[in-house]
Amino acid sequence: MEPNEVQELQEHAEHAEHEQAMRPVALTMTVLAVLVAVVTVLGHRTHTEAVLDQNKATDVWGEYQAQKIRSYDTDLSINLMKVLPLTDKEATKATAEEYRKHQADWKEKTDEEFKEARKLEAEVEQAEAKAVRFDLGEALLEIGLVITSVTLLTRKRAYWFFGLVFSLGGIVSALSVLLLK
Repeated sequence: MEPNEVQELQEHAEHAEHEQAMRPVALTMTVLAVLVAVVTVLGHRTHTEAVLDQNKATDVWGEYQAQKIRSYDTDLSINLMKVLPLTDKEATKATAEEYRKHQADWKEKTDEEFKEARKLEAEVEQAEAKAVRFDLGEALLEIGLVITSVTLLTRKRAYWFFGLVFSLGGIVSALSVLLLK
């Protein structure tokens, strides 16, 4: 065997040894890429949930305001009937009594709408809190993935460990959503 061949075999062995040492880094990057994708999807779905809940709350608030306006207008009509000289007092009393019944119904309905709107707003706040944690988790996982990939370029494992720290922070942030009620 010639000296060139020996040196070439030695270089191939070193290269294979180096490739073997970088396999855990490559596997880590693959896992991190999957985690980034999962957390991103969960974050997007949570933002969508918040937007839909906000739309529902806005609709309920609109109904609530319409009921309040109708009630106020009816109250004004009742007060107007009290002051204006009317020819048929009995019809006026009957109409005023009917308006009062409507107001009682509207009062109950507006109270329900008020509670429902507040409940929906609380759901929006909760969904936004979850989305913020998913977003932070996504950012930290992406940072961890990029820093980990630097290991392949520099061949220094310190970057791998540093990337793992960021990634762990991202995982903790995403999992902290489970602690929210």
